[in-house]
Amino acid sequence: METDDLLQSLRWRYAAKAFDPERPIADEAWDALEEALRLTPSSYGMQPWKFIVITDQATKDELIQHSYGQKQVGNCSHLLAIAVQTDVTEADVDRFMASTAETRGVDVGTMDFFRNMVVGDIVNGPRGEDIVGWGKLQAYIALGNFMTSAALLGVDCCPMEGFSPKGYDEVLGLADKGLTTAVVCPAGHRAEGDKYADLAKVRYSKEELFERV
Repeated sequence: METDDLLQSLRWRYAAKAFDPERPIADEAWDALEEALRLTPSSYGMQPWKFIVITDQATKDELIQHSYGQKQVGNCSHLLAIAVQTDVTEADVDRFMASTAETRGVDVGTMDFFRNMVVGDIVNGPRGEDIVGWGKLQAYIALGNFMTSAALLGVDCCPMEGFSPKGYDEVLGLADKGLTTAVVCPAGHRAEGDKYADLAKVRYSKEELFERV
Protein backbone atom coordinates (compact mmCIF):
# COMPACT_ATOMS: atom_id res chain seq x y z
CA MET A 1 0.00 0.00 0.00
CA GLU A 2 1.23 3.47 -0.87
CA THR A 3 1.24 6.16 1.79
CA ASP A 4 -1.23 8.24 -0.25
CA ASP A 5 -3.69 5.33 -0.23
CA LEU A 6 -3.52 5.11 3.55
CA LEU A 7 -4.08 8.82 4.03
CA GLN A 8 -6.88 8.90 1.47
CA SER A 9 -8.72 6.17 3.38
CA LEU A 10 -8.31 7.99 6.68
CA ARG A 11 -9.52 11.25 5.16
CA TRP A 12 -12.51 9.43 3.67
CA ARG A 13 -13.68 8.02 7.00
CA TYR A 14 -15.90 9.93 9.37
CA ALA A 15 -18.29 9.07 12.17
CA ALA A 16 -21.27 8.03 10.06
CA LYS A 17 -24.53 9.23 11.56
CA ALA A 18 -26.77 7.37 9.10
CA PHE A 19 -26.26 3.97 7.49
CA ASP A 20 -27.97 2.49 4.46
CA PRO A 21 -29.84 -0.54 5.84
CA GLU A 22 -30.10 -1.95 2.31
CA ARG A 23 -26.29 -2.21 1.99
CA PRO A 24 -24.98 -4.85 4.38
CA ILE A 25 -21.26 -5.35 4.83
CA ALA A 26 -20.03 -8.15 2.57
CA ASP A 27 -19.19 -11.37 4.40
CA GLU A 28 -15.59 -11.33 3.16
CA ALA A 29 -15.05 -7.79 4.45
CA TRP A 30 -16.61 -8.56 7.82
CA ASP A 31 -14.53 -11.72 8.20
CA ALA A 32 -11.42 -9.61 7.63
CA LEU A 33 -12.57 -7.07 10.23
CA GLU A 34 -13.12 -9.82 12.78
CA GLU A 35 -9.62 -11.12 12.11
CA ALA A 36 -8.26 -7.58 12.51
CA LEU A 37 -9.95 -7.42 15.91
CA ARG A 38 -8.50 -10.82 16.86
CA LEU A 39 -5.02 -9.61 15.92
CA THR A 40 -5.27 -6.47 18.07
CA PRO A 41 -2.43 -6.11 20.60
CA SER A 42 -3.19 -5.75 24.30
CA SER A 43 -1.28 -5.23 27.53
CA TYR A 44 0.76 -8.37 28.25
CA GLY A 45 -1.18 -9.94 25.36
CA MET A 46 -3.95 -10.79 27.84
CA GLN A 47 -6.91 -9.93 25.55
CA PRO A 48 -9.36 -9.10 28.36
CA TRP A 49 -12.26 -8.65 25.97
CA LYS A 50 -15.12 -10.22 24.10
CA PHE A 51 -16.28 -8.85 20.75
CA ILE A 52 -20.09 -8.95 20.59
CA VAL A 53 -21.32 -8.80 16.98
CA ILE A 54 -25.01 -7.89 16.73
CA THR A 55 -26.85 -8.32 13.44
CA ASP A 56 -30.28 -9.34 14.76
CA GLN A 57 -32.53 -6.41 13.90
CA ALA A 58 -34.77 -6.76 16.94
CA THR A 59 -31.75 -6.62 19.24
CA LYS A 60 -30.30 -3.60 17.46
CA ASP A 61 -33.64 -1.82 17.70
CA GLU A 62 -33.89 -2.62 21.41
CA LEU A 63 -30.43 -1.13 21.99
CA ILE A 64 -31.41 2.24 20.48
CA GLN A 65 -33.12 3.16 23.75
CA HIS A 66 -29.86 2.43 25.57
CA SER A 67 -27.93 4.59 23.07
CA TYR A 68 -29.70 7.89 23.78
CA GLY A 69 -31.91 7.36 20.74
CA GLN A 70 -29.08 7.29 18.22
CA LYS A 71 -30.60 5.68 15.13
CA GLN A 72 -27.33 4.43 13.62
CA VAL A 73 -27.44 1.61 16.17
CA GLY A 74 -30.57 0.32 14.44
CA ASN A 75 -29.80 1.02 10.79
CA CYS A 76 -26.19 -0.20 10.73
CA SER A 77 -25.25 -3.51 9.15
CA HIS A 78 -23.25 -4.84 12.11
CA LEU A 79 -23.22 -3.42 15.63
CA LEU A 80 -19.96 -4.12 17.44
CA ALA A 81 -19.94 -3.99 21.23
CA ILE A 82 -16.54 -4.44 22.83
CA ALA A 83 -16.99 -5.89 26.31
CA VAL A 84 -14.25 -6.30 28.90
CA GLN A 85 -13.80 -8.58 31.87
CA THR A 86 -14.97 -7.26 35.22
CA ASP A 87 -12.32 -9.34 36.98
CA VAL A 88 -9.00 -10.93 36.03
CA THR A 89 -7.81 -13.83 38.16
CA GLU A 90 -4.72 -16.01 38.39
CA ALA A 91 -6.69 -18.63 36.47
CA ASP A 92 -7.04 -16.17 33.56
CA VAL A 93 -3.31 -15.55 33.60
CA ASP A 94 -2.57 -19.29 33.70
CA ARG A 95 -4.91 -19.86 30.76
CA PHE A 96 -2.99 -17.28 28.74
CA MET A 97 0.37 -18.75 29.73
CA ALA A 98 -0.78 -22.23 28.70
CA SER A 99 -2.00 -20.88 25.35
CA THR A 100 1.29 -19.06 24.79
CA ALA A 101 3.34 -22.14 25.62
CA GLU A 102 1.28 -24.31 23.28
CA THR A 103 1.37 -21.77 20.44
CA ARG A 104 5.11 -21.25 20.68
CA GLY A 105 6.06 -24.82 21.50
CA VAL A 106 7.74 -24.14 24.83
CA ASP A 107 7.38 -25.57 28.32
CA VAL A 108 4.95 -23.49 30.36
CA GLY A 109 7.38 -23.62 33.28
CA THR A 110 9.80 -21.42 31.37
CA MET A 111 7.25 -18.63 31.63
CA ASP A 112 7.09 -18.46 35.42
CA PHE A 113 8.86 -15.11 35.63
CA PHE A 114 6.48 -13.53 33.11
CA ARG A 115 3.48 -15.18 34.76
CA ASN A 116 4.40 -13.83 38.19
CA MET A 117 5.00 -10.36 36.78
CA VAL A 118 1.52 -10.29 35.20
CA VAL A 119 -0.13 -11.61 38.37
CA GLY A 120 1.75 -9.06 40.44
CA ASP A 121 0.45 -6.24 38.27
CA ILE A 122 -3.09 -6.85 37.06
CA VAL A 123 -4.27 -9.38 39.66
CA ASN A 124 -2.62 -8.35 42.92
CA GLY A 125 -1.08 -5.02 41.92
CA PRO A 126 -2.35 -1.45 41.54
CA ARG A 127 -3.94 -2.02 38.14
CA GLY A 128 -5.88 -4.91 39.59
CA GLU A 129 -7.72 -2.39 41.75
CA ASP A 130 -9.40 -0.96 38.63
CA ILE A 131 -9.47 -3.89 36.25
CA VAL A 132 -12.42 -2.56 34.28
CA GLY A 133 -10.57 0.71 33.71
CA TRP A 134 -7.50 -1.24 32.56
CA GLY A 135 -9.69 -3.36 30.31
CA LYS A 136 -11.29 -0.29 28.74
CA LEU A 137 -7.86 1.02 27.77
CA GLN A 138 -7.32 -2.25 25.91
CA ALA A 139 -10.76 -2.01 24.32
CA TYR A 140 -9.86 1.35 22.79
CA ILE A 141 -6.79 -0.19 21.17
CA ALA A 142 -9.14 -2.70 19.53
CA LEU A 143 -11.56 0.06 18.54
CA GLY A 144 -8.82 2.07 16.83
CA ASN A 145 -7.58 -1.01 15.00
CA PHE A 146 -11.14 -1.81 13.90
CA MET A 147 -11.83 1.72 12.65
CA THR A 148 -8.61 1.96 10.65
CA SER A 149 -9.14 -1.49 9.14
CA ALA A 150 -12.72 -0.58 8.25
CA ALA A 151 -11.62 2.61 6.51
CA LEU A 152 -9.06 0.69 4.45
CA LEU A 153 -11.85 -1.67 3.32
CA GLY A 154 -14.29 1.13 2.52
CA VAL A 155 -16.55 0.29 5.46
CA ASP A 156 -18.08 3.10 7.50
CA CYS A 157 -18.38 3.10 11.26
CA CYS A 158 -19.34 5.34 14.16
CA PRO A 159 -17.49 4.91 17.48
CA MET A 160 -19.83 5.67 20.37
CA GLU A 161 -19.46 6.38 24.06
CA GLY A 162 -23.02 7.73 24.18
CA PHE A 163 -24.75 4.65 25.54
CA SER A 164 -25.73 3.04 28.82
CA PRO A 165 -23.33 0.21 29.68
CA LYS A 166 -25.86 -1.13 32.18
CA GLY A 167 -28.56 -1.22 29.51
CA TYR A 168 -26.31 -2.97 27.00
CA ASP A 169 -25.14 -5.44 29.63
CA GLU A 170 -28.74 -6.33 30.47
CA VAL A 171 -29.86 -6.77 26.86
CA LEU A 172 -26.77 -8.80 25.93
CA GLY A 173 -26.68 -10.82 29.16
CA LEU A 174 -23.10 -9.85 29.93
CA ALA A 175 -23.10 -9.57 33.73
CA ASP A 176 -23.51 -13.33 34.17
CA LYS A 177 -20.48 -13.81 31.92
CA GLY A 178 -18.28 -11.49 33.99
CA LEU A 179 -18.28 -8.83 31.27
CA THR A 180 -19.33 -5.21 30.83
CA THR A 181 -19.68 -3.10 27.69
CA ALA A 182 -16.76 -0.70 27.21
CA VAL A 183 -17.49 0.92 23.84
CA VAL A 184 -19.75 0.30 20.84
CA CYS A 185 -19.26 0.88 17.13
CA PRO A 186 -22.02 0.58 14.52
CA ALA A 187 -20.61 -0.34 11.10
CA GLY A 188 -22.02 -0.46 7.59
CA HIS A 189 -22.18 1.78 4.54
CA ARG A 190 -23.09 5.44 4.80
CA ALA A 191 -26.54 6.52 3.69
CA GLU A 192 -26.82 8.97 0.82
CA GLY A 193 -27.57 12.41 2.13
CA ASP A 194 -25.80 12.07 5.47
CA LYS A 195 -24.80 15.71 5.90
CA TYR A 196 -21.81 14.77 8.03
CA ALA A 197 -20.10 12.89 5.20
CA ASP A 198 -18.86 15.99 3.40
CA LEU A 199 -17.97 18.16 6.37
CA ALA A 200 -14.32 19.16 6.56
CA LYS A 201 -12.39 17.45 9.33
CA VAL A 202 -11.43 19.78 12.16
CA ARG A 203 -7.92 18.86 13.22
CA TYR A 204 -5.16 20.97 14.76
CA SER A 205 -1.99 21.44 12.70
CA LYS A 206 0.99 19.15 13.04
CA GLU A 207 2.92 22.08 14.52
CA GLU A 208 0.41 22.28 17.35
CA LEU A 209 0.07 18.54 17.93
CA PHE A 210 3.62 17.23 17.62
CA GLU A 211 6.60 17.88 19.82
CA ARG A 212 9.88 16.42 18.65
CA VAL A 213 12.80 15.77 20.98
